[in-house]
Amino acid sequence: MTPTTTAAPPAVRPYQHYVYAYPHKTAYLPLPREQASLRELWADEPRDALSLYLHIPFCEVRCGFCNLFTRIGAPDGLTTAYLDALERQATAVREALGDGARFANAAFGGGTPTFLEAAELERLCDLAERHLGAGLTTIPLSVEASPATATADRLAVLADRGTTRLSLGVQSFLDEEARSAVRPQRRADVEAALARIRDAGIPVLNIDLIYGIEGQTEQSWSRSLDAALAWRPEELYLYPLYVRPLTGLGRHRDPGPDGAEWDAQRLRLYRHGRDHLLARGYEQVSMRMFRRADAPATGGEDYACQTDGMVGLGCGARSYTSTLHYSFDYAVDMHRIRGIVDDYTARSTDGFRHADFGWRMNAEEARRRHLLQSLLQAAGMPVADYAARFGTAPGDDFAAELGRFRDRGWLEEAAAPEVLRLSAEGLAHSDALGPELFSDAVRDRMAAYEPK
Repeated sequence: MTPTTTAAPPAVRPYQHYVYAYPHKTAYLPLPREQASLRELWADEPRDALSLYLHIPFCEVRCGFCNLFTRIGAPDGLTTAYLDALERQATAVREALGDGARFANAAFGGGTPTFLEAAELERLCDLAERHLGAGLTTIPLSVEASPATATADRLAVLADRGTTRLSLGVQSFLDEEARSAVRPQRRADVEAALARIRDAGIPVLNIDLIYGIEGQTEQSWSRSLDAALAWRPEELYLYPLYVRPLTGLGRHRDPGPDGAEWDAQRLRLYRHGRDHLLARGYEQVSMRMFRRADAPATGGEDYACQTDGMVGLGCGARSYTSTLHYSFDYAVDMHRIRGIVDDYTARSTDGFRHADFGWRMNAEEARRRHLLQSLLQAAGMPVADYAARFGTAPGDDFAAELGRFRDRGWLEEAAAPEVLRLSAEGLAHSDALGPELFSDAVRDRMAAYEPK
């Protein structure tokens, strides 16, 4: 009798979705105006420790891998018109929040906030403080920048207005790799920008790097890592390269029939980069984030976006209440983005008093979001915190999913039952684990979304 053999389960693709928010905007639906009044949405929400996010949708160029909501350049007058619209939106949002609203932290993102000139950055900070009551010099403030726009005058404004963290998108210190990723920059310009940032005295410098670029090897990856480490950044983010529809690389690069070779390259480079940083005094915070062990605390480390309210202003920003995540329309295509930016700048104050697109958060979705965003942190999730918030146990609510993760060796068994924590291999597969926690409804909506 021929013995029966059991086929091994198929390997899990490690790079499926970067889950930086749940659900993604591609799941959002149009909201009836009569059901989306901001005043009503925020009426019963805690407002004493909010997070503020201001979105600037402009970049000097668009990198080949970028699928973020951003516009290349700005015709004369557009940045002024955009800041005018931000003020109108801030007026409407402040009315909705009421006088009891207090902000615990703030961030300027994009796009590239430092696309704005120094005087425009002053105005942006004034807007946050005068129209929304956010005391930027008393709370953690994070700002994103690019090497070309990290000029001395802009950095002086940001430092003077209380910026505690500046994140610089470098991606690679090697000019040939930057070109391969369709990111036109020279290492000399990157180094000059880093020198200006250090001279500005902003407490925390983060450097973004990307692995998985065509032709990249462990040796070239080490050269970029070491070039970044020479500046002793307080934080480093290591991002796997993704190629998405409607991006520059998406129109030209084909990773192969199933991308298996590229997956193997990225996973190999991730492990190399992780080990390189751990051996040099950095602690792993998540799959992407590494913090220098002796980095100064800026006061924002305890923030957890799965529990705090988020107030987003700008046409690419999201806002989160306990019952609704909302934003404006979403697009990747340049023509569509320009139209959305133009619509935003033409909107009246009254037009900002309601939400346009969003996702209703029921009890199940809230549980999924909390588990997902907590589990993807290296520190893991205290089971007692989950039980205190929801009155149930994660092992009961997500028995099937957690069972699969254990079977794959993605959970650190030594931490159970007090803490659900990913193993080293689980962290390496964060971009596969996260999507497995999506609800069927979210998964169906994302699958039905047509890129635009």
